[in-house]
Amino acid sequence: MRKDKKQVIGEEISEDSIKLFLAVEPADATPPSLHKLVKAYRGLRIDDFERFLGFFKDAGYDLAAKDAQGNDFIALIQDQRLAEPYIEAVQAAKA
Repeated sequence: MRKDKKQVIGEEISEDSIKLFLAVEPADATPPSLHKLVKAYRGLRIDDFERFLGFFKDAGYDLAAKDAQGNDFIALIQDQRLAEPYIEAVQAAKA
């Protein structure tokens, strides 16, 4: 990072920026709902991901979407070190 650039950590992300994750479409046979969840997981902090889940559900997407191998979002990320809060957020959103 250049010395004249200030690193911004913890800045609030706008709703419009979060909703951009609803626009991403898969380039393969992955179900769109599952693809959007994975992209949001990779790109958003947990607080923003929780906000995303509200928009996701309001748009009618499926929290239980599975890939061709039968893996849902939780199965795809459960072995990752920082996945637990995201898994809890999805489980809470399903309830």
